[in-house]
Amino acid sequence: MRCTILTNSFLKIIIFLILQTLPLTTQTKILTLPLKSQVISSGYLPRPPNKLRFHHNVSLTVSITIGTPPQNVSLVIDTGSELSWLHCNNSTNRVMPDPVFNPNFSSSYKPISCSSSTCTTQTRDFPIPASCDSNNHCHATLSYADFSSSEGNLASDSFGFGASDNPGIVFGCMDSSISTNSDGDFNTTGLMGMNLGSLSFVSQLKIPKFSYCISGSDFSGILLLGESNFSWVGSLNYTPLVQISTPLPYFDRAAYTVRLMGIRVSEKLLNLSSDMLAPDHTGAGQTMFDLGTQFTFLLGPVYSVLREEFLNQTNSTLQVLDDPNFAFQVAMDLCYRVPLNQSKLPELPSVSLVFDGVEMRVSGEQLLYQVPGRVVGNDSVYCFTFGNSDLLGVESFIIGHHQQQNMWMEFDLVKSRVGLAHVRCDMVGQKVLGFV
Repeated sequence: MRCTILTNSFLKIIIFLILQTLPLTTQTKILTLPLKSQVISSGYLPRPPNKLRFHHNVSLTVSITIGTPPQNVSLVIDTGSELSWLHCNNSTNRVMPDPVFNPNFSSSYKPISCSSSTCTTQTRDFPIPASCDSNNHCHATLSYADFSSSEGNLASDSFGFGASDNPGIVFGCMDSSISTNSDGDFNTTGLMGMNLGSLSFVSQLKIPKFSYCISGSDFSGILLLGESNFSWVGSLNYTPLVQISTPLPYFDRAAYTVRLMGIRVSEKLLNLSSDMLAPDHTGAGQTMFDLGTQFTFLLGPVYSVLREEFLNQTNSTLQVLDDPNFAFQVAMDLCYRVPLNQSKLPELPSVSLVFDGVEMRVSGEQLLYQVPGRVVGNDSVYCFTFGNSDLLGVESFIIGHHQQQNMWMEFDLVKSRVGLAHVRCDMVGQKVLGFV
């Protein structure tokens, strides 16, 4: 059964993309695009089957143009996926409801032949290998957690950002609908894949570096593609990306993988062995940054230790929700009751993720998330924003974008590293506005 898409409140974010001509080594252009956060249910997300799905997943979307003449589309930005994906409609009716892309009306649209090397590219995005259709075009199938699927062809077309036009970008033009809500207000066309795979958006554009900063207060933020030499961001601390040459069944080699070395609650370092935090011989247990996932999920044994310590440090200030049958988004089972008339949460212990060379500190309201629409007696329900990935059937540590709020996140693809700095992202956005 597919769940309803929830799009009642869009949270506006300003996104700035610094794009350069292909490759990104010459003149820099500063473009401004609107980015929105959108609440999407488990029945829709246009992602490969290994992606997480939740009932209230907030995804970040950007509006761009595709085709000649340009057609407006809205895409979920996802650093955890490779292939960019569009919902296409081949109708000859020129009056098409947004957000459908119609390849018939784009002179620059080109289907990929099934004999092309692009069609045989190995990617985790295709649980079923691409094949030939009756027109000798490369045919792909994507499957989803609710057992639905989407089929269509690989193709290429021009992707436009403001005055910048980027021809020949390969994407999936899927002609079967995933789901829409009954109110008809769902307006996301597909997905922009941003991982390290050869078919991802950043790989095809040969982007050497990208950065983003998401505010936790007013939901303003920036995304930069290319160099971001703003001295007022401060110095970044870097952690190397983990890369392996041997394929392993549970290790995603296209993900932005880093080495998790420890976790602190306040100043207390949890008793976690290195074996609990490192991938095993199958690749299970890798740690990855994923802009396409809202919250952070840890393997069961690690989550249990964190949960116990956070519970111990909050037992005098918060009332635990005593409901063993409730877990927010399946895997977040540490929840609290907060009086409806209480406007501010009590002081909370911070949670710090310790990586090789850098530490990410999560504090304050980032640690508890109010469950939409759930009231127990005269109390709202708030849940701990770390969950148990074992309950999702996921063999990884996933660091979502909620925990990345008020962090300058730089992905340096040339030097194979991730840079972090704690900043006020709302202030950064104002400075960039002044800079532009």
